[in-house]
Amino acid sequence: MRFFIELSYNGKNFHGWQIQKRVKTIEDTVEYCLSKLLKESINIIGAGRTDKGVHAKQMFAHFDYEKNIKNNFVKRINIFLPKHIKIIKIIPVKKNIHARFHAISRTYKYYIENVKNPFNQDFSWYCAYSLDYEKMNKASKILLSYKDFSTFRKGEKKKIIGQNNICHIYYVSWKKIYDTLCFTIESNRFLRSMVRSIIGTLIDVGRNKITINEFIKIIELKNSDYCSSIVPACGLFLYKISYPDNIFL
Repeated sequence: MRFFIELSYNGKNFHGWQIQKRVKTIEDTVEYCLSKLLKESINIIGAGRTDKGVHAKQMFAHFDYEKNIKNNFVKRINIFLPKHIKIIKIIPVKKNIHARFHAISRTYKYYIENVKNPFNQDFSWYCAYSLDYEKMNKASKILLSYKDFSTFRKGEKKKIIGQNNICHIYYVSWKKIYDTLCFTIESNRFLRSMVRSIIGTLIDVGRNKITINEFIKIIELKNSDYCSSIVPACGLFLYKISYPDNIFL
């Protein structure tokens, strides 16, 4: 049988989702605990990859297991897992359903504090700059008119021929709640560090370092050398992943 795991985690002390040599990641920690409790080697496939220090309010992964999962298993594995990871539920899905490829959309949120708060430092970025929030919001809406986000793909100086940098952004917005700015973006997919690259460039719009017209040119250049530095990981949350209802048993 194939099962979906819904989980959340505080990414501060992890080197991201994906298994890597000699560092602690979310994927290898969950796999280890599943394998120990189910008494066989379990391989999980995530709906995506979060970077080092990025959090997830909602992440999904799938794994295959021949037996039934008992009702008390979620409680048992949460006792076994470190305090920074919580399994919300484990549910059976139809055969061959893939956590990554069957996802309809993913939503990220990023939190910026205008006033320094030592108790929020792990879950938001304290930005000391004065920001034009309305200008940032106006610039962000421009993203809805584009599909190629090569400019915001970090880690690769040259665009690989045939590389798919096409994303369909469904929603984007900045909202201000007291001293906190929250950026929300929903898309069918995201490129590597795309969200933090977009936010970093929008911050430059809000600081009046670049104009909205210059922001448009940066998008259209399709070259990551022209976008601004990425913002810190601490304020970023993978907030929601949506699936068709008919995949679940």
